[in-house]
Amino acid sequence: MNNKEIVAKAIYAVVKEDLSLETVTQLLENPKSVDHGDVAFPAFSLAKVYRKAPQQIATDLAEKIAGTDFEKIEVVGPYLNFFMNKKMVSQAVIGQIAKEKGHYGDSSIGEKGNVPIDMSSPNIAKPISMGHLRSTVIGNSIAFILEKIGYTPIRINHLGDWGTQFGKLIVAYKKWGSEEGVKTAPITELLRLYVQFHEEAETQPDLEEEARAWFKKLEEGDEEATQLWQWFRTESLKEFDKIYSMLEVSFDSYNGEAFYNDKMDEIVTMLEEKHLLQENQGAEIVDLTAYDLNPALIKKSDGATLYITRDLAAAVYRKRNYDFAKSIYVVGNEQSNHFKQLKAVLNELGFDWSDDMHHVPFGLITQGGKKLSTRKGKIVLLEEVLNEAVTLANNQIMEKNPDLPNREEVARQVGIGSVIFHDLKNDRLNNFDFVLEEVVRFEGETGPYVQYTHARAMSILRKADFTIDETKEYALDDKDSWEVIKLLQKFPDVVMQAADKYEPSVIAKHAIQVAQAFNKYYAHVKILTDDAQKESRLALVYAMATIIKEDLRLLGLHAPDEM
Repeated sequence: MNNKEIVAKAIYAVVKEDLSLETVTQLLENPKSVDHGDVAFPAFSLAKVYRKAPQQIATDLAEKIAGTDFEKIEVVGPYLNFFMNKKMVSQAVIGQIAKEKGHYGDSSIGEKGNVPIDMSSPNIAKPISMGHLRSTVIGNSIAFILEKIGYTPIRINHLGDWGTQFGKLIVAYKKWGSEEGVKTAPITELLRLYVQFHEEAETQPDLEEEARAWFKKLEEGDEEATQLWQWFRTESLKEFDKIYSMLEVSFDSYNGEAFYNDKMDEIVTMLEEKHLLQENQGAEIVDLTAYDLNPALIKKSDGATLYITRDLAAAVYRKRNYDFAKSIYVVGNEQSNHFKQLKAVLNELGFDWSDDMHHVPFGLITQGGKKLSTRKGKIVLLEEVLNEAVTLANNQIMEKNPDLPNREEVARQVGIGSVIFHDLKNDRLNNFDFVLEEVVRFEGETGPYVQYTHARAMSILRKADFTIDETKEYALDDKDSWEVIKLLQKFPDVVMQAADKYEPSVIAKHAIQVAQAFNKYYAHVKILTDDAQKESRLALVYAMATIIKEDLRLLGLHAPDEM
């Protein structure tokens, strides 16, 4: 039970004739200063009921509220300020973490319901760039968070392995490419061809027409087109898997756009049967005026299908295949309108489960304030960034701890972890500028700082040769430890908040706060002093390390024991 729940129950016992427990809970506030206690209750809300001044009501309530949960209750004007019983709370929190360890904060609320998470989804024949980082790591973290509260996440890499870009690529390959070039450096060569196509098309517009024709052939199963497409796909996946293994992200399905080619006719038939398709300048659309949206374009005038047609087929397939409790799409903010249309069309088809589909949008990673673009060839390769981050981490570890036994492995965990953490500590809807040197720092609000705090805690525990005892009662009542205790107590609520909002930054910010509070504690308190509270202080160090490790795990990071 958190502090607000304890306070709410104590107040409710006195005012239950006049206010509900829910109302009392909603009225509670966090005081701006620790000097004003841990929880505050404004008595204004009872002024009309009791026909008294709020200050008098606060005084009366303070006299009636009983229990050992509070060290004291202060009346300041119309406010009741509650100071929690630090010994009781710390004993409960440390005791629970000692028993539950990394399972502290677990919940069964999801009832094992399936949650497909559409994430990463790079385009075949293009390198995985920094632009793909966000969808990949946000999706991976959301999967861990939902799993912690009892859902069964299904990570789906909905590959961009279909569409007119393959017509462009086939044209470019046949005009300017060679088999040897693609075999030698698949992604580099395919990207070169893709960029060249767009450069040439600026002066030769008929190339676009050729590309459309080749894609039409591909849709119709032309042997040469299919063979080239399959080859581009296979070579790309080999390259992708190298990067996913660096990030330690794995997928349950690689069913991309091509997988749904034979599943779209059923969708078109459904739309026809419901009389939802309308002709518009030769194209077929679904009118979405009732939803205040532009029409959904289902088929172009040349009969070619579009993203939304495949996404409709994918949504129906996922519902049938996984019977999902909810379905999540971790896709950039610029696609918001697309997902509104997708849900609206499904709703028109009578699929009320479309309410369980959630678009989880995110902002851009910029460099020097500018968007990263593939088409113009201005691309920052994710693999290069990750390798550079590992090098920077290794250099810093060499300075701090040159004799670290598994330095290369730790440098990998810290370097790659720093890139992931930097992404996830930002509210996902915000754009952010990426400067690698700032990301891989051991100071400030960074992944390495949080990881180093965990390593420091483990070092203290090793030095003291301390092992937690689940049967012992560890309790602290000093001001310095209290800030750490409150943050540990908050962790289950933090997990629920992150899950409700599909927002990993809530976890990352908690990790930073815990690390900062612990480092302040470490600076003020001699943890290893031999006195009556030494064991309890070490138990707090253990509890903090356990929660910081779990924070990092939920973000997809390691917590090294030594750094």
